[in-house]
Amino acid sequence: MKKLALDLNDVTKTFQKDDGYITAVDKVSLQVEEGEMVTFLGPSGCGKTTTLRMVAGFELPTSGSITIRGSDMTNTPVNKRKIGFVFQNYALFPHMSVYNNVAYGLKARGEKDKDIRDKVRDALVMVGLVDTENRYPSQLSGGEQQRVALARVIVMEPNLLLMDEPLSNLDAKLRIHMRTEIRRLQKKLGITCLYVTHDQSEALSMADRIVVMNKGKVEQVGTAFEIYSNPQSLFVADFIGQANIIHLKVTSLAEDVIGVQTHNGGVFSARCIIPDHIDSSVESYEVGKDAALVIRPESLTVIPYKGGEETFNAVVSSSVFVGSHVEYELTLPNNEMIKAFIPYTNNMQIFKEEEQVSFMIDPVNALFLPRKKNKP
Repeated sequence: MKKLALDLNDVTKTFQKDDGYITAVDKVSLQVEEGEMVTFLGPSGCGKTTTLRMVAGFELPTSGSITIRGSDMTNTPVNKRKIGFVFQNYALFPHMSVYNNVAYGLKARGEKDKDIRDKVRDALVMVGLVDTENRYPSQLSGGEQQRVALARVIVMEPNLLLMDEPLSNLDAKLRIHMRTEIRRLQKKLGITCLYVTHDQSEALSMADRIVVMNKGKVEQVGTAFEIYSNPQSLFVADFIGQANIIHLKVTSLAEDVIGVQTHNGGVFSARCIIPDHIDSSVESYEVGKDAALVIRPESLTVIPYKGGEETFNAVVSSSVFVGSHVEYELTLPNNEMIKAFIPYTNNMQIFKEEEQVSFMIDPVNALFLPRKKNKP
């Protein structure tokens, strides 16, 4: 069993605003194992960066505790935590060469010149910046500057590597390359890493586990597959990837299977999910109440119009061929809009706009989530 690198226990942060207080992080608890890469994902203002800053020591929690490698670091100063932080804006010294930027922390720590030279060169080799020691940040591309920032952290051998939107200033192609490089280095060195991003593709492709946050709270923690295939809230289902959320009325309940009445009078059954964090703001399933059917666009099958109760019926609002698949937008009888992504095959029928169609849902790939009560 791996050791814990980080343990957050009910960490909360409130800030004073005007004549009141705002809760930026609300009782966040998380355990991170040694060598694990955990990504905090969520929209702007959800609390992910504030959580990272509390782990680093730039902000102190209002309540709760932060334990790093078995030691309580809740109120420990930044320089005593042995944390590496890679910022969004690189934060390189423009008047220093690459070598001196990377060596800065080691010199401040009082290490011997020979050890510094060896460590800096090893770090630059790791990030692919051999023979750049005498260049200055202004002579480097954005991707090269980010590598220098990464080397400067790696050379200090931190207990935790914290990264806050480190690739947001790079173009799309370079971001894809750099996230691969960062993941490769993290695995090679076995560094425990916390990575903040609002980019789903970064989170899904890089992390061992993803922490999805919303309004200061943790909505769900899990692997990319778990979060995509089994979201535990409507927020997660809607935020991760693309999801169709169809609101229907519950007709029956049996263990983990729920039945609903379709818009054309038929009955559809699929598995239901009871989220781990159900509280007073979430109602459980009840016959006669609404539930939300969650289905990914790629899990739908569009067929010629059949009518009747055995299928879902819709009208094609948009039909776009994108090479590998056809993307449909379908309008349901109650005017809800859903999407269907159908893989392209030779001689397949492509439906046109305003054409009536039916669509089928595989119950294995469908789930129901309780709907939140309306706030008073």
